[in-house]
Amino acid sequence: MNWELEVEKRKDGIVQDIQDFLKINSVLDEKTAGPGKPFGEGIHKCLTALLEKGETNGFTVKNLDGYAGHIEWGEGEEIIGILCHIDVVPPGDGWTSDPFAADIRDGRIYARGALDDKGPTMAAFHALKIVKELNLPLSKRIRLIIGTDEESDWRCVEHYFKHEEMPSAGFAPDADFPIIYAEKGLIDAVLHLDCPNSGSGGGLVLESLRAGRRFNMVPDEAEAVLSGTVTPYVEQSFADFVKEKRAEGRITKNGDRCRIKVFGKSAHAMEPDNGINAGLILAEFLHTQALDSAGRHFVKAVSDAFSGDTRGKKLGIAVSDEISGDLTLNVGRIAYGKEKESTVGINIRYPVTETSGPVKEALERVQGGKLVSFKDSKPHHVPKDHELIKTLQRVYEEQTGEQAELISIGGATYARSLQAGVAFGPLFPGRPDVAHQKDEYMEIDDLLRAASLYAQAIYELAK
Repeated sequence: MNWELEVEKRKDGIVQDIQDFLKINSVLDEKTAGPGKPFGEGIHKCLTALLEKGETNGFTVKNLDGYAGHIEWGEGEEIIGILCHIDVVPPGDGWTSDPFAADIRDGRIYARGALDDKGPTMAAFHALKIVKELNLPLSKRIRLIIGTDEESDWRCVEHYFKHEEMPSAGFAPDADFPIIYAEKGLIDAVLHLDCPNSGSGGGLVLESLRAGRRFNMVPDEAEAVLSGTVTPYVEQSFADFVKEKRAEGRITKNGDRCRIKVFGKSAHAMEPDNGINAGLILAEFLHTQALDSAGRHFVKAVSDAFSGDTRGKKLGIAVSDEISGDLTLNVGRIAYGKEKESTVGINIRYPVTETSGPVKEALERVQGGKLVSFKDSKPHHVPKDHELIKTLQRVYEEQTGEQAELISIGGATYARSLQAGVAFGPLFPGRPDVAHQKDEYMEIDDLLRAASLYAQAIYELAK
């Protein structure tokens, strides 16, 4: 079977479907949530569109109360799962084109979700469609499972597997090729910082400090509001400081109040060093200034525990293993306000051979801190000799002519929802990972190559 040729025959339709799909804004929006649309109108519209496309093309489809859905083909007792998600992180600022226009430039589709994970989801749908159209004999059911809350709390997965059976094996088209067989443990934690107001302090009063939208993103923007006199010396110190940190910033004065903004670089929390954390830079700068006592306590606590450290060395939790590498730490949210609760939102990814206990204990020891939330998703690891991995290795090597090396990541994909699940593409070796960044894109040729790999993988796993 020439899988690449089958995809090429359908190229125009596949690309058009991907563009149409990416044009739907599917960012979590609880303000528009309601019955049947728990994560908002945009995600509901996106899920409905995909399920309707599945039904139109003759598949069995099911909507599980708007939390998730599936598209199924084949017969048999066993299920092979393809776990995708259609929700996306907020686009942020600085895009060259509208993040939901799905513009095509120089052979690339630019849109939020082009890489993570709506482009690959549609590629997987068309792969399943090819297997169906070729009427290939299957002994198992293939089920495209569609999640809607992967970028937040995975409530979709929890709801889905309360009502549906667990596939015997499967893959998630939501990471890198060749095959990701190990995923680090994932922690989201909220730390409340006690900021006593002793009545003493410097001439500047920190009224508020805000940074970050999601725990799993490096904040690319931060803003502080201060009252008091900002001298030219402070302004020059700020300019020098942000330049040294490879960031940008500005100070806007209005009477005896000012706004200080820092602009960094967004990146996925699985590798915070790929970004520039605007929130930590701003906190660290404010720590050098003469602030009121409450503000000083807050920025000191944040700086002492987290600034300049993405590996948890300051907390004493820096660990590593041969399978999955270093523990990583990202401060994804910072929120401070006078007379209001002051918190830090932290995303930690720990090696597959470690446990979360030492991390929790370290966070509980942060001076002036109180751990108010701690969510732990355990590490996931499939043995190298598992039949799932052997099959996917064979498919990848046959189509690409390259060795299908097994790799591990700090990211969390839906593969960990399965007892035997791995991540399989869509990012090919050597391609930059622009997920969660401005001007996110996917090479059209790569999406088509991925569809070809997914089609063969579906057939080989279910034949």
